[in-house]
Amino acid sequence: MKKLFFLLLIIYSISAVHIQASGIFHPQSKWIGCDDLSQTPLNTWLCFRKTVQLTDIPTEVIANIAVDSKYWLWINGEMIVFEGGLKRGPAPGATYYDKIDIAPYLTKRENVIAFLVWHFGKDSFSHVNSGRAGLLFSACASDLAIFSDSSWEGCIYPAYQDTEAPFPNYRLSESNIRFDARKELAGWNMPGFKGKLGSTHRLAPPEEMPFGKLVPRPIPMWKDSGLRDYPEIVKNKTGDTIRCRLPYNCQVTPYLKVKAPEGVCIGMMTDNYEGGSENSVRAEYITREGEQEYESFGWMNGHEMRYIVPSGIEVLELKYRETGYNTDIVGSFTCNDEFFNELWKRSARTLYITMRDNYMDCPDRERAQWWGDEVNELGEAFYALDSRSWQLATKGIYELMNWQRPDGTLFSPLPSTVWTAELPLQMLASVGWYGFYTQAFYSGDFSFVPHVYDGVRKYLHEVWQVDNQGIPVPRAGDWNWGDWGDNIDLGVLTTCWYYLTLKAEKEFAVYLNKPEDAAQIHHMMERISSVFDTYYWTGTAYRSASYQGETDDRAQAMAVVSGLVSPDKYPAILEVVKKEYHASPYMEKYVMEALFMMGEAEYALERTRNRYAKMMAYPYTTLFEGWGIGAEGFGGGTINHAWSGGPLTVLSQKLCGIEPIEPAFKRFRIAPQLGSLTEAAAVVPTLYGNIEVNIKQNSNNMSMRVTVPQGTTAVIILPEGEEKELLPGCHVLS
Repeated sequence: MKKLFFLLLIIYSISAVHIQASGIFHPQSKWIGCDDLSQTPLNTWLCFRKTVQLTDIPTEVIANIAVDSKYWLWINGEMIVFEGGLKRGPAPGATYYDKIDIAPYLTKRENVIAFLVWHFGKDSFSHVNSGRAGLLFSACASDLAIFSDSSWEGCIYPAYQDTEAPFPNYRLSESNIRFDARKELAGWNMPGFKGKLGSTHRLAPPEEMPFGKLVPRPIPMWKDSGLRDYPEIVKNKTGDTIRCRLPYNCQVTPYLKVKAPEGVCIGMMTDNYEGGSENSVRAEYITREGEQEYESFGWMNGHEMRYIVPSGIEVLELKYRETGYNTDIVGSFTCNDEFFNELWKRSARTLYITMRDNYMDCPDRERAQWWGDEVNELGEAFYALDSRSWQLATKGIYELMNWQRPDGTLFSPLPSTVWTAELPLQMLASVGWYGFYTQAFYSGDFSFVPHVYDGVRKYLHEVWQVDNQGIPVPRAGDWNWGDWGDNIDLGVLTTCWYYLTLKAEKEFAVYLNKPEDAAQIHHMMERISSVFDTYYWTGTAYRSASYQGETDDRAQAMAVVSGLVSPDKYPAILEVVKKEYHASPYMEKYVMEALFMMGEAEYALERTRNRYAKMMAYPYTTLFEGWGIGAEGFGGGTINHAWSGGPLTVLSQKLCGIEPIEPAFKRFRIAPQLGSLTEAAAVVPTLYGNIEVNIKQNSNNMSMRVTVPQGTTAVIILPEGEEKELLPGCHVLS
């Protein structure tokens, strides 16, 4: 029965959402492997090599490359891809492939193409194991054709091994890496290699199982710093640990050069190894006799790298390589209060470190695409990162909908068969106003909407039910999670999230020219709005009738940001928010936003400072999962959770007041609320160029300097309510 369910899931998902046969691999190309087993063991590393003679080199030679799970590529001895491939699972039964122009690396003579492939060999919270380690390669141009077949050499690389326990926790697809240099295949990837790797065999044609449909990589190849010196190296005076400080919490691979006797184990891990209550990944290197160097290719993250070097080893060099999602932090925020400057900066750093194959909750314990986290993260990206970052959220949108179950329910994290539990409120947030709609409206890219619209409607109108008054009936799902912490009023939160999802669905219906759908959704929204106060307003706060806890600050905030609250209730809600402090950093973003929407900028800053003060007092460059670390935090207490970066969005969007009126900021609003601050400035990247705003205020007036990009229009809303329209150029207002 379980096998039948997943077969139906594969058929439903692939036919439903924009997953098509690629048809771009050479017809003779085959998936190739190095073993005859039906299943490749966990944590297997393989070498593949092909020598080809070329008499002419086209100006462009696009190589299409697929593996399960990761690869490193050398051509003529030069590494041209450091960690290619994406974790598997664009849809059930599908695999991503990369497109690389290899023409600049080819020569009119003998060419050696070499791959190191890492097969994870296990399912996780963000990867679906095919069961086989394989390589698929095809590079064609004019009269040139290079493709993977049984003429390639290959072998399982014996130097790569498992460590002993402790192992990474089960949420991770990656294993620890041990490299035994006594078994190194020296020069196997270089042109002058005289040895033989062994034979390969065909596993399957392109797009056949176990690898399945091939989907082009939708995000950039990784940014790669090259090997760098550590900013600071400190040797432990009482032991064998060398602590190497990193410039900030980042994704790195460690390098060493040593002179050593044979058979000594050097350990490598970061200060984040325990990863918020659970083990992350680590590495080991077993020395051979003499001088040697090694880089462990599995990335890990932290503020420092720790090398455990036993006595008798002479350390010659220690370096690191930073890799990560190929985007830059080009947005900014500054004001006359350093606390908020640092908060924005740490939010941006945390956002970046939780990006790679997918948006993550954290880069150490899970690396998992929890969509509640992703909603906050994709919103932050529009104010902090360049447009390349937007592709990661679109990738996640397709994955979320491609994994929709036949009964219409949605779940995350994914891609995964290890965890398939639906969190109803996270799913409403994902497909709704702050998730799918923000991604489309802020980027101006609605191209995914036709492919996900029917699935969203199925989820909202078949999975969810409403009562006879139009109020959504709370669903248990698999885990009815509203936030970390206590005093969570799920009734109010459910109605607000559902209303916001209808609001997004209505906009999509209008975009797709579906007037009947739009009218139906509008009617449902009106029904909720007309009875919302009757259901939940007590005279002093919003509460569900069955809810017994302390009044929920989150519920008040969501009522405001959803638009279901009339301004006459703002004073009462303000009193609640001044008293109740239950939201985790994940939901605190909406509390802060609600305060600005109510015109309470001064208290918004006061509450944010109070809430983040303890976290900001730690000497870290990233923000935490909860308000503290470990037992003082929530959910395990990681120190790098970008869902905590909501203030980044709100400081740029509400305090400086920069919001799009038309898609992609073609027409945008600037309505600053500085509260107690006297100066604030922001840069917001858009497709048209950077919006730049510099604001100063005193007790008598406010002045602004505004840069409006070419092709856009700004609408300035001054404190007294006056509106001014600005055309492209630099403007000074006072």
